[in-house]
Amino acid sequence: QVQIVESGGGLVQPGGSLRLSCAVSGFTFSNYAMRWYRQAPGKERELVASIDKPGVYTYYPDSVADRFTISRDNAQNTVYLQMNSLKPEDTAMYYCSAFGKEDWGQGTQVTVSS
Repeated sequence: QVQIVESGGGLVQPGGSLRLSCAVSGFTFSNYAMRWYRQAPGKERELVASIDKPGVYTYYPDSVADRFTISRDNAQNTVYLQMNSLKPEDTAMYYCSAFGKEDWGQGTQVTVSS
């Protein structure tokens, strides 16, 4: 049974930082590239970061490049998203998923506001 549990969200002021974690179980974590997505109210789900299986190659869209960093620990079956210089437009529910699988966690809310 696949389980995906995101954590680490919260309320932060503009310019602040948060580190999200995503713990997975029920499949061989190291066999899958991983992705972080976000979805703001009334908007479509947006890819914000991806990382390959060994954690060597990463991808970010321009909206978060140079501010967000994805990483993974294959021994701990966990993927992380370090978010710096947060902006109000980063406010959203954040989710992680394994590339090629349809499973999703409950997400973790990030709110950037003064």
